[in-house]
Amino acid sequence: MCREPEEDRKMLCPYVWIFLTGILHSVTSSSPESQCNWRGSGLSLEPKLVEQVSLHCTEGAVEWLYPTGALRLRLVPRLPMAALGPGSGHFTACVKPSASFRGAQLFLEKEGELRLMISEGETAMISRVHCFTWLPHQEVALFLQATPHQDISRRISAFRYELRGDWDGRLALPLNKLSMEGACRPCNDTEILMAACTSDYVVRGNIKSVENNEELQESVIEISATRVHRQKFTLFHARGHSLRSHGEIRTPISCGVKPGPGSFLFMGWVHFGDAWLGCAPRYKDFKRVYESAMKVHANPCEISLD
Repeated sequence: MCREPEEDRKMLCPYVWIFLTGILHSVTSSSPESQCNWRGSGLSLEPKLVEQVSLHCTEGAVEWLYPTGALRLRLVPRLPMAALGPGSGHFTACVKPSASFRGAQLFLEKEGELRLMISEGETAMISRVHCFTWLPHQEVALFLQATPHQDISRRISAFRYELRGDWDGRLALPLNKLSMEGACRPCNDTEILMAACTSDYVVRGNIKSVENNEELQESVIEISATRVHRQKFTLFHARGHSLRSHGEIRTPISCGVKPGPGSFLFMGWVHFGDAWLGCAPRYKDFKRVYESAMKVHANPCEISLD
């Protein structure tokens, strides 16, 4: 029954056994909140029960208290029809386990194949973001299988998820979490203009400092903003009596960002509450590109220049 390699067979066969012999129990709810998030307890499940849950949003959270048995979460976001058409691209989903993820293993189920994403014993993987892609015609699900413990009172399996795709007018980001290729490539003129219109945040400012996190392979850039053109969430805000806004932006450590002089236009997206860098041209270069596009009416949107 198991199609995985021999070393993974012992790990994955219990899942197949539970899935085939257990009773499938679907959970549905009409409330908008429950269609994005799920919170439940393994104490209400039979040991051989696989609880079926459908998540219909592009982001949300799952919290499984006292895990027992198994939990299967189908990712079926309600998307515009254009996103499901034959010409649509792939979808990207990312999950971020809580720092206290305990009591279960998380698998990706894709087209009947299983891949272990998070193992309870792999503490180094906890709190890291795990991403995967699929095509519109493919069915995907996240499968949580409880690991046996005599004492489950302090075990909680919790994570947050995000979906991105062509339906929201943005790239299936964050690309740097899927592949380092191209993550540090400078944006061309077309990408700069599109980023100014579609990014979660557009901020003009200076780099105050850069702190490298070797464990997560991330650089945290502290920004002193002279102007916040747009922000989807409150990422940049004033501190004390300062007239400037301050905030942090993340980028792969391999990009080698260093502090230095100059005014930049920082643009990017919000990922699990953190700002990630997309494009960061010098402001004088952005102004040149923007004004050149204005002359030929090629601006995708309007940005107020100083």
